[in-house]
Order: sequence, then C-alpha cells, then structure tokens
Amino acid sequence: MNSRLSIAAVSAVSLVALLGGATVATAQESDPAPKSCDGVRLTGELPAPAPGQAVSGQITIGADCKPERVSVQHGPASARSARTATAAGNAATATTAAGHQLRGWNEMYDCCNIRMTGLYTASSWDTANGRVTTGGTTATQEWNREPWDAGWSLTSQNAKDDCVTDCAEVNSEAHADFAYKGVFDPTGDWYNNTHHSYVQLKADGTASCRFDVELRHTFVGWNWRYGCE
Repeated sequence: MNSRLSIAAVSAVSLVALLGGATVATAQESDPAPKSCDGVRLTGELPAPAPGQAVSGQITIGADCKPERVSVQHGPASARSARTATAAGNAATATTAAGHQLRGWNEMYDCCNIRMTGLYTASSWDTANGRVTTGGTTATQEWNREPWDAGWSLTSQNAKDDCVTDCAEVNSEAHADFAYKGVFDPTGDWYNNTHHSYVQLKADGTASCRFDVELRHTFVGWNWRYGCE
C-alpha cells in the first residue's frame, strides 16, 4: 500500500468490466496525476469453467485513476485450488461427495502485491431430472494484519442461498466489509473495502460467477483479482 501523499487529489472513478464486453471508465480529476482515487467500484462476470479448469480476471488502478482491465484468463486449476479450498475451510472438504463443485475468489491487492482483503466461496450441488436436488455456497474471508495489532479487519459479513433443496436453480450471494486502521491511516476513516460475490448453480450442471468490489479510497497500482474454478 502506498503512503497517503496526495489525499487532496481525489478522483471519482466508475467501471463496469464484463466478459466479452467493453470496459468503460470515467474520471473527473482535480490533479493531472493523482495518487489517491475516491469511490471506486469494479465489477466482473465469468462463466464457470469445466471441471479442472479455472477462469479469472484482473483490473489494476492505473495512471490518473483509470482502471486497466487485463483480458480474462483461462487455464487449468493450479495452486489456487488448494488455497481456495483452505480459505473455504471445512465446508469444501465436507462437500467432496457432491456431483458438482465450484470455488471462487474475490481479492484486493496493493501495489506491492500484498493481498489486503479477500472473499472466498465454495459451492456444491447435485442434479437430477432437470432439478438441483441439493445445493448451496459457503463463504469465508481473509485479510492482512500488521505486526503491531493493526491493519485490515473484518467489520461485517453475510451469505445466503435462495434455495437449497429441489430447486430450479440456486442463487447464492456473499458479502464482506473490511476496514483499515494502521500505519497508512491511524484514524481508521480512510480505507474501506467491500466485496460481493454471486454464484448461480444450474440444474444442467453449469454455473456462473459475478463479483463486485467497492473501495472507499484506493491508490494507483492497487489491483483486483477475481475468478472461479
């Protein structure tokens, strides 16, 4: 995380990033090269990959607070699979007998590649006769602490499934709100990251993932990483 050297230079940024769609960003700048960006919201949507595969996206806050989207990446599930399984805790282990499984990640990193905050999901569902017989999603959160009992902290979290038994489909959502108080801001009033993850589990065995993150303040070089496998 960069130091707060140009808090007075504030920009308003909005972005929508959809798979296969255009990226739109707008900014109103009081400084031609601001360090701090105000009120950033990022959105990404992905189709769930085939079993054993992963799909992911990344958006970086670039110069002048302009979000820069990296193209969506497809490939085999890798070490992240073990990480998200750990992040999802015992829920991922408990659902290993399910017919279909999906894990998701929604993470915010600073310019030094330190993960500040993250929201993780582990979904499982069984299907038969054109229905989801049982299904649901478990959410967990992770955040970075500093050695002197400071840093990021989880302030609220919730998750829900709209149906869990004999469903046409299962729509799951998870939310996590994080605050920061530490060396980069001793007041605790400047930084706040709110993560949202949405998963749709379908009776044909397919699924989709949608992610959002809202940042009260951010800096050039911060980057958002999201994906599912």
